[in-house]
Amino acid sequence: MSEETKGLRQAIAKRVQWLRWYRYKMAGYDIHPSCEIERGLNLDRYFPQGIHVGAHTILTSRVTILSHKLVPKKSLGRYDGEKVHTYIGEWCVIGIGAVIMGGVRIGDQCVIGSGAVITKDVPSNTIMAGNPARVVREGIEMEDIKL
Repeated sequence: MSEETKGLRQAIAKRVQWLRWYRYKMAGYDIHPSCEIERGLNLDRYFPQGIHVGAHTILTSRVTILSHKLVPKKSLGRYDGEKVHTYIGEWCVIGIGAVIMGGVRIGDQCVIGSGAVITKDVPSNTIMAGNPARVVREGIEMEDIKL
């Protein structure tokens, strides 16, 4: 592949990335412009202002982020879940297919494994994986992680 073609691909990729961010920003989500957003991101539409994503975070494909508590069985058919704020810190990587439940706070420099279900707060500098997610490693620095 020529350098010119490579440069053109990078320019198009940057533009697509910006368009994704802009679409979510206009819908009311609080996502930092430096975030990398992959295709297929599922953000809760019930309370868009309740989803906050910090700078330089990578949201891979098929990630789901909720901004409401679970709806009880007796109220099925009506969408009356409690609105909550969900926070994802700076310099995080959220793996493919991960689910972040409503009301969770993920600290800075965290890695969430593919398919993980985050049901409680995650301290900064932590790797979480599994369903439900468990701590795999604490005290990490993003320089230690090979992406």
